[in-house]
Amino acid sequence: MEDKKTFMVVAAHPDDPEFGAGGTVAKYVREGWRAVYVICTNGDKGTPDPEMTSERLAIIREQEQKDAAKVLGVSEVIFLGHPDGWLEDGPEFRGELVRLIRKYRPELVITHDPTRKYMGHHDHRITGQVCMDAVFPYCRDHLFYPEHKAEGLTPFKVGEMYLTGAEEPNKYVDITETFDLKMKAIACHVSQVGNHAGDWENWVKTRRAQMEAMSKERGMPLSEAFHRIEIRR
Repeated sequence: MEDKKTFMVVAAHPDDPEFGAGGTVAKYVREGWRAVYVICTNGDKGTPDPEMTSERLAIIREQEQKDAAKVLGVSEVIFLGHPDGWLEDGPEFRGELVRLIRKYRPELVITHDPTRKYMGHHDHRITGQVCMDAVFPYCRDHLFYPEHKAEGLTPFKVGEMYLTGAEEPNKYVDITETFDLKMKAIACHVSQVGNHAGDWENWVKTRRAQMEAMSKERGMPLSEAFHRIEIRR
């Protein structure tokens, strides 16, 4: 039997994959793709609760991410464990992503758009840029991170990337059949979205209406928007 095609989501924090691409993840899994998550930070700062500690929050958010990934059918979730807010564009972080891309060999990589203007989360910006650099040219050329060869990892050329949160989207994925799964997965992140009482249903209705308005121009009931980059082989 032919191996499944693989796509990888490289995200800064737990919950970023679901907010940015949850419907697409579920759709592609249904179509037979293998999905792998790489979560770069432990999300240990994202809370308004004055009684919460970073240690407790990191544990909570890791479990929430595992639960959300299970809803969408993700095969594997890899946690790099960097502290929330402190990602840096450097050879160590880049090497972690190069190693994982060479190991899992995804045809498609989904990550944050690092070029958003004005306001944006530092970790999203760094993750997106480092991931794009890892894809091209670092994981392609064997003289970058030659130590990977000792692990049996060889250079690899990713075919395409989808960037979430893009200000100039050019790729729309119809998630009409998987929108509810996206919302169910987001709801797993209780530390971020609350316990679903009161405003949760209104939030879902508002989000659906926003996505419907965006999607109508594309001839789809519901879609997620990305900036797609095709990478020259």
